[in-house]
Amino acid sequence: MRTKIVATIGPASNTKEKLKALAEAGVSVFRLNFSHGGASDFVKIINYIREVEKEIGRPITIMQDLSGPKIRLGVVPEGSIQVSKGMELLLGPTDKRTDEMAYLPFDHEVIIESLEPGDRMVLADGGLQFIVRERRKKDGLVLLVADNEGIVTSRKGLALPGKSTRVKALTDKDKKDLEDGLKLGVDAVAISYVQTAEDVREARALIAKSGRKVPVVVKLERQSAVDNLDEILKETDIVMVARGDLGVECPLPKLPALQKHIIKACNAASKPVIVATQMLLSMVNNPAPTRAETTDVANAVLDGADCVMMSEETAMGNFPVETVQYMSKITTEAEKLLEDNRTLEEPSSDKGIPEFLAYSACLLADKAKAKAIVSHSLSGGSARQVSSRRPPQAIYALTPDPSTIKALNFVWGTTPIFVDKGQVQKTHLERAEEFIDRSPDFEVNDCAVITAGQLKDSSTPRGTNLVKIYWK
Repeated sequence: MRTKIVATIGPASNTKEKLKALAEAGVSVFRLNFSHGGASDFVKIINYIREVEKEIGRPITIMQDLSGPKIRLGVVPEGSIQVSKGMELLLGPTDKRTDEMAYLPFDHEVIIESLEPGDRMVLADGGLQFIVRERRKKDGLVLLVADNEGIVTSRKGLALPGKSTRVKALTDKDKKDLEDGLKLGVDAVAISYVQTAEDVREARALIAKSGRKVPVVVKLERQSAVDNLDEILKETDIVMVARGDLGVECPLPKLPALQKHIIKACNAASKPVIVATQMLLSMVNNPAPTRAETTDVANAVLDGADCVMMSEETAMGNFPVETVQYMSKITTEAEKLLEDNRTLEEPSSDKGIPEFLAYSACLLADKAKAKAIVSHSLSGGSARQVSSRRPPQAIYALTPDPSTIKALNFVWGTTPIFVDKGQVQKTHLERAEEFIDRSPDFEVNDCAVITAGQLKDSSTPRGTNLVKIYWK
């Protein structure tokens, strides 16, 4: 299994026994959803994961998922409002409520001020849709017309497909949760409802201020984020295709093409990409997935996803471990097809040295029939470059940086290996050769291709600049 599995922790999986079973079934990354709690709720779970990590003898990554600015209606005094197609309703602050027609309380002045006639508004994860007819000058209230029928209740989530707003991705709660999570030792941070690269820079600044170094995962849930994908990719470490909210933001028939577009862009930038939401949703209640779900997971792998993620399936489902086992089987079969159809393409002329070094390593590995590619680097960048070319060989990523070890758990086909930084007399190349010589994964006369940074008259790393064929 080379595609990494991300599992959300919840009531169905928060015991040490279940966490260990999930890890043994193939989970590399555990997701802690801070939409459903604060740092104090995850202390015991984090301790369990660290214990499991030691027992199974491989690194496990803990990803903190911040809740973000989920936009919701206020409290509907009537309890619920029955809406019919063509019905008119007013949207506005709770304290401006009027009885002239059905009223939806909404205490987000910034968003109200941004609404224009023709804007589309979606409630209840797409179940109800409204069109903005006008924003009244006399009182600032927004007149809506229902585009379908349904029931409105209190605190329903609200989305504005294709509409960019001035709401920042990090709320005050997120900032507090981020600070607390970093103190608890999370290994990665996912930020929700990102719209611009500035949202990513803000998160990075807060992480740097804490003294920690952890990768940032951008959840693509807004059309505006997709529109700004190129700039966001320059700032983020990892991308998540969060199909739940993205499927509300854009028409559902366009979602598959959008997923492929995002994955392709991430592969080109050598940034790991996670595909999430409803991948094996039927397994919340059933011991086996549907045919469509199986195909969906396989297609994500064939499209180029580094990771596949489960939410309700492992957080609250009846078959969390079985779900991971099925996910592993599906991805393994898809990887065989991926290898059969693989073609190694030369980077375009506008690419830099790292891309050509990774291409050269993969080309040499193919020609020499190498068993593996061994990449030594501080940041893990060379391993990501190699991984993005989906080589059939195993990839071993050697690094002395503990935070890089955890970040590499998001990278397709890559086994992260910690090397002792105290070996100051050894070069990166020597460490890589020593790893091959000592590893039971390599037999005598096995061939490996090594990428490393060769230092000359300096102890300062200068990046990967060497590719070598090595026989044990």
